Amino acid sequence: MTTWTTVLLACAAAYALKLAGYLVPATWVEGERRSRVIALLPVALLSALVAVQTVVGDGGALVLDARAAALVVAVGLLLLRANFLVVVAGAALTAGVLRAVGWG
Repeated sequence: MTTWTTVLLACAAAYALKLAGYLVPATWVEGERRSRVIALLPVALLSALVAVQTVVGDGGALVLDARAAALVVAVGLLLLRANFLVVVAGAALTAGVLRAVGWG
């Protein structure tokens, strides 16, 4: 399978998934409990993605490097209610400096 075939199949799958979202009956997503779960689902998925990308290295090994330190800085800046761009820049700067000095 060529790269273009893979890209086109991924595009078709993404489009089909979006279309399926419009075709779901409204009764499936109504209700207080379902609404809360549906609203929090993207947050949970993003949190899991951040956790995996931060501490999992090659072969699935646990790795604590500059990424973990950058995440700690980002959380600290978020707790201080910093602007999103400041959070991203602070985390990137932290990871960059730590990698420049040889850690991670």
